[in-house]
Amino acid sequence: QVQLVESGGGLVQPGGSLRLSCAASGFTFSAWTMSWYRQAPGKERELVARITSAGGTTNYADSVKGRFTISRDNAKNTLYLQMNSLKPEDTAVYYCNARNGVWGQGTQVTVSS
Repeated sequence: QVQLVESGGGLVQPGGSLRLSCAASGFTFSAWTMSWYRQAPGKERELVARITSAGGTTNYADSVKGRFTISRDNAKNTLYLQMNSLKPEDTAVYYCNARNGVWGQGTQVTVSS
């Protein structure tokens, strides 16, 4: 079964950190560019970060540059998003995506004091 399963979301105070994980199965994870997207209430889904298949190139939204780091472990079929210095405006449902069109179910991140 082709699927992506996110984990690691939760409630964190402003300035805190979270690490999201996305476990892939049912397809050749190492062959595909992977991305993290997020969607806040009342807003469109937006790209947060992207990483190429071998991990050699990464791209970030301006709003998260210097605070978030995308990475992957192709041996474990897992994508990561390390989020530091979190802000209330980072509150959203975070989704992982494979370039082949597969989406995860999302994980909620809430930044609040």
